[in-house]
Amino acid sequence: MPTHRIATREEWRAQRLKLLEAEKDLTHRSDELARRRQDLPWVKIDKEYRFDTEEGRATLADLFKGRSQLLVYHFMFGPDYSAGCPSCSAIADGFNGYHVHLANHDVMLWAISRAPLAKLQAFRQRMGWTFPWASSFESDFNWDFAMSLTEEQQREGGTEYNYQIQPPFTPPKSEGPSLGARATGTDTATYARERPGMSAFVLEDGTVYHSYSAFARGLDGLWLGYQWLDRAPKGRNEPTYWWRHHDSY
Repeated sequence: MPTHRIATREEWRAQRLKLLEAEKDLTHRSDELARRRQDLPWVKIDKEYRFDTEEGRATLADLFKGRSQLLVYHFMFGPDYSAGCPSCSAIADGFNGYHVHLANHDVMLWAISRAPLAKLQAFRQRMGWTFPWASSFESDFNWDFAMSLTEEQQREGGTEYNYQIQPPFTPPKSEGPSLGARATGTDTATYARERPGMSAFVLEDGTVYHSYSAFARGLDGLWLGYQWLDRAPKGRNEPTYWWRHHDSY
């Protein structure tokens, strides 16, 4: 027997039209939020960050590759990881197709992680990805943008993430972080010293400015799998952490 409410096509259509109005309202509110993101003031980047890329050492300005805009996905892949975070990997699976379109629309898309470049390149080859990926291993970039923690910072708390002060680390009660840690070859504490996020930058008259950053659930809109699941009959349906590297299912 069906476990969900059953209706005629006419009844379904009537309720679908009501939902359509709510969806249109959400679209309009999302458009307004996008305008407000673009209206945020810019912050000048004074520090000379250096990254390792497959083309050699690069500054943050170099990552623009002649474009005026740069989007960075802060990919959880620490120096002690043996593989990238499976959740970040699920998000990055969508980068392959549209990073080319963005690059031809004045926007460069990069992933940046703290692991050494050789580890990033090996994992990128394993995943079959082509989008650019830089290592911030010898840079303050991750620390300055609240994407990484030292063991001491993790133990003592007081750092900021998602615009909130974080408490000292305690072992998680749910199994999700331990499953993510296991997939990266680490323990939960080491795994949690890297955090996901995205940041936007603009290059104007030779100067780089920071314009926007988002973290945690603020990344949902970039996670294409969730956009599909939100339209599936059973929704996200997540009794536990279920994401895997796409070659591990």
